[in-house]
Amino acid sequence: MKKKLVVLSGAGISAESGIKTFRDSDGLWEGHNVNDVATPEGWQKNPALVLDFYNQRRQQLQEVQPNIGHQILAELEHHFEVFVITQNVDNLHEKSGSSNVLHLHGELLKVRSTKNSNYILDWETDLNLGDFDDKGNQLRPHIVWFGEEVPALEEAVTIVKKADILIIIGTSLQVYPAAGLMNFANPNIPVYYIDPKPAQIYDLPNDIKIIAATGSKGMEIVRKDLGLK
Repeated sequence: MKKKLVVLSGAGISAESGIKTFRDSDGLWEGHNVNDVATPEGWQKNPALVLDFYNQRRQQLQEVQPNIGHQILAELEHHFEVFVITQNVDNLHEKSGSSNVLHLHGELLKVRSTKNSNYILDWETDLNLGDFDDKGNQLRPHIVWFGEEVPALEEAVTIVKKADILIIIGTSLQVYPAAGLMNFANPNIPVYYIDPKPAQIYDLPNDIKIIAATGSKGMEIVRKDLGLK
């Protein structure tokens, strides 16, 4: 039976492919204040701005490709039972071939009803005011905004608890509750933490290998450490 390898990925792994993170040094996300485009209050204040912002992100997604970090994670499925839990809303993990991907914060290529959170549609083009669900309610981006619950969190905790190996990649470990997921790992399993500027991890009892590198470089190191070519 294959060992279970669980990956917790953040914006850093997608940054190499050209997708910016709002935690860049200027504190903005693609030139916008996060409160204006990634909160329920921003949506209530100016839904047209929010829709335009995510339409641009959706368009950008058509122009970028997975990088080596994504590709190595997908290749690990030949040797392990791999589960990717990502904070990212892009589809680069899937595009590279990863088959078990759980999106904590939603997906750019999906939309949902403003009145029924279970009414979710695949959506690759622009979303506009006047695009409705089957009951005439406005559709919104299928994104978990700041201040909203994370529906996939319970499933993510269950997956982390079963991990034989944990890889944390491209995350500042600043966004909760996602940053707390590592604390549910079995204390006896190895943990790899890959980030160019890794955060301090004080309270994890595991054997942690910190790799101060990009996702691609870091995954090349991890692949060798796991005994793979």
